[in-house]
Amino acid sequence: MLEDSRGGISMTFHVEPSRCTTKSKQRRRSRNQSEVILNNRDLTSTELKCKMKVAVYLPPKAENEKCPVFYWLSGLTCTEQNFITKAGSQQAASEHGIIIVAPDTSPRGCNIEGEDESWDFGTGAGFYVNATQEPWKTNYCMYTYVTEELPRLINTNFPADPEKMSISGHSMGGHGALICALKNPGKYKAVSAFAPICNPIQCAWGQKAFSGYLGEDKKTWEAYDATVLAASYSGPQLDILIDQGRDDQFLSASQLLPDNLIAACSEKKIPVVFRLQPGYDHSYFFIYSFITDHIKHHAKFLNA
Repeated sequence: MLEDSRGGISMTFHVEPSRCTTKSKQRRRSRNQSEVILNNRDLTSTELKCKMKVAVYLPPKAENEKCPVFYWLSGLTCTEQNFITKAGSQQAASEHGIIIVAPDTSPRGCNIEGEDESWDFGTGAGFYVNATQEPWKTNYCMYTYVTEELPRLINTNFPADPEKMSISGHSMGGHGALICALKNPGKYKAVSAFAPICNPIQCAWGQKAFSGYLGEDKKTWEAYDATVLAASYSGPQLDILIDQGRDDQFLSASQLLPDNLIAACSEKKIPVVFRLQPGYDHSYFFIYSFITDHIKHHAKFLNA
């Protein structure tokens, strides 16, 4: 549990299986202990069917009123803790009165054969899709969890404004943020990404994940590809901010393919600010260096 110098609160809570009930809906908040404790909530994840952890930052403004919510989706191998502890986002979120919500990157402890065998598939690598293939489809429904179940959970348990959400992420999480925004026109007020996997059906990471979770019919993969989704987007204006490190090893390895997304957005006249940052790679220092710009980008639309 962390309390920053601006008085905001960071905490981690658990999405518990069905042993939790709605009998008591008491929330206790302690400034001295810098914590939020949720007691006896019905926090069952019906989508993932397992215990999930979510990191949440509440700005001081949330003491007195509902606040907009910035959802952060992390990348491969990450947990809910990476962003909330490494990115340095709390000061900007405090200044703009924004709640930060950072879920885990996959279900965990589901006892699925092979779930822990690879760093880029299974545990820590849910890719924010709804799996259709055995044995993954029972638990690996991260897309619906992130876009539907998690917001309901946050809106129920925290002073969140349900009409003001935005989404961002890094790498696999950048892919997740982009597809969530593009597949749900108008749901998210803003979207941004750091080094996102922009065209997963054309890169090794995406092909491995999609074939495992979605099967071999590549037509079904297109529903979770930001470049394909941008090419058919017809919703309200969506202003996209993307930062990409020029020295990112995964950029040179053709895992990220931002040019493909930029071309699709240009064709559909979707505004994209793409910033190629010299001297930066794929690390959290890259995120830390530019997260304030991203929070400001989101605040412009969330607080409009």
